[in-house]
Amino acid sequence: MSTKGKVAIIMGSQSDLKVMGEAAKVLEELKTEFTVDIVSAHRTPERMFDFAKSAKEKGYHVIIAGAGGAAHLPGMVASLTSLPVIGVPVKSSNSIDGWDSVLSILQMPGGVPVATVALDGAKNAGILAAQIVANFDKNVSKALTEYKESLKEKVISSADAIKENGWKAGKVGF
Repeated sequence: MSTKGKVAIIMGSQSDLKVMGEAAKVLEELKTEFTVDIVSAHRTPERMFDFAKSAKEKGYHVIIAGAGGAAHLPGMVASLTSLPVIGVPVKSSNSIDGWDSVLSILQMPGGVPVATVALDGAKNAGILAAQIVANFDKNVSKALTEYKESLKEKVISSADAIKENGWKAGKVGF
């Protein structure tokens, strides 16, 4: 098994990549090793089974699984592995405003947990995966500490700008 933490980012189709790419971006920023793949629970179930059953042996430590519509991918993968799975509900073209995806991932039966982030919340899934990996990878831990500090500095800078220039002149954001 790898001594460096690895995260697998998987999704049901290429159309999910726009959302799931946010997890990849933040993992790059947090110096966390990852791979990206398309693994459909409905169109390639054998591929999904093979991926989930072999993920631990391949050295992965966390799986981020994004899916839209019925969104079975995160739960099915979680049922086949002991690795932590973070589900990202994706608002897709065949979605009921994203609620079908949210509820499909969120409402897992006892014994098959899937950590679930907000609709299209792949960035937070990446951060959560990095937080898990940071428990045993000092480089990721350091990058994560620096990232969190930068968030704090951004808020303080925004607050100072409002105090200095008033709320109308602000044009500050997070």
